[in-house]
Order: sequence, then structure tokens, then C-alpha cells
Amino acid sequence: MSRSIDYRSTSTHPADAVYAAMVDRNYLTARLAKIGGPGAEILEYAADDSGVRYRLKHGLDEKDLPGAVRSFLKGDIVVEREETWTPAADGSYAGTVGVRLPGLPAGAQGTMKLTPTAGGSAFDVHIDTKVNVPIIGGKIEATVGDQIKRLLAMEAEFTHTYLDSR
Repeated sequence: MSRSIDYRSTSTHPADAVYAAMVDRNYLTARLAKIGGPGAEILEYAADDSGVRYRLKHGLDEKDLPGAVRSFLKGDIVVEREETWTPAADGSYAGTVGVRLPGLPAGAQGTMKLTPTAGGSAFDVHIDTKVNVPIIGGKIEATVGDQIKRLLAMEAEFTHTYLDSR
């Protein structure tokens, strides 16, 4: 079974400014330092005229996980996240995201879109999570979904603050 997550944030900043920040290596380093959790780091980073691809490592502290998840998963969790971004001719940006939890039967795949709007920009994410654990897999998927939404909201807030300070 899998669970779908949809997330949207808006910004008063134009799409090109949000994109430039979101794929900037220094921005990613700062974001991971602030909200990436234990052991967060950039594992790979490549950029050229056709777009950007990077792989990040996040850490989730065991104490921040709900009890049902803690009882199944022992210790901190490592999350590896790979994103690709490609600019489009219409001024929007399309992305893909893949999430792995090394050593765990769980992951996620999704798409992202950053589009210009009359008042700035909109960032839309669609992710499908999957946890292959009998009986409690659905509970864990719900928890993973909540954590993903929480992380996306923190990242959107970080991006807004980052751009406002420039």
C-alpha cells in the first residue's frame, strides 16, 4: 500500500529567485545545518545549463518520532533524498524527488513544480510514500507523510527567510 501527499506553499518572491536559492549549494548547506537533523550533509551535487541534481542526507532523531514508530524502528533514522530540477521555457521549474531510508523497507517518490504567479510564485509537491511492513505499515506511512509535510513547511519557511534577508 502507498500513501499520497500533496503540499503547496506560496511566496512573494518570483519563481526564478526561489529556484536560484533552492538549488544553490550554499543555501542547501545552510538549510541542512538549520533543519537537516543529526549528520545532515550534501552527498552529491551537480549543476549545468540543463538543471541541477543533488543528493542530501537528513537525520531524524529517535526522540522526535511518534511512539508507534519508535517501537518498530530502533535508533535515529537516516534519510537520503535525491532531487532533480529542470527549468522550462514558460518560466516554471519541474523537479523530481526520491527518498530512501537505508536499511528500512520504506521510501518515497514524487514530483515538484515551481511556477510564477501574479504575486510571486507557487511551489507544489506530490509524493507517494510506501512502507513495506505488515500490519503497521499504514501507521508508519501516515507518520512518514506527516513528517514530510512538516519538513516541507520548515524548508519553505527557511527559504522565505533566506530570500527576505538578501
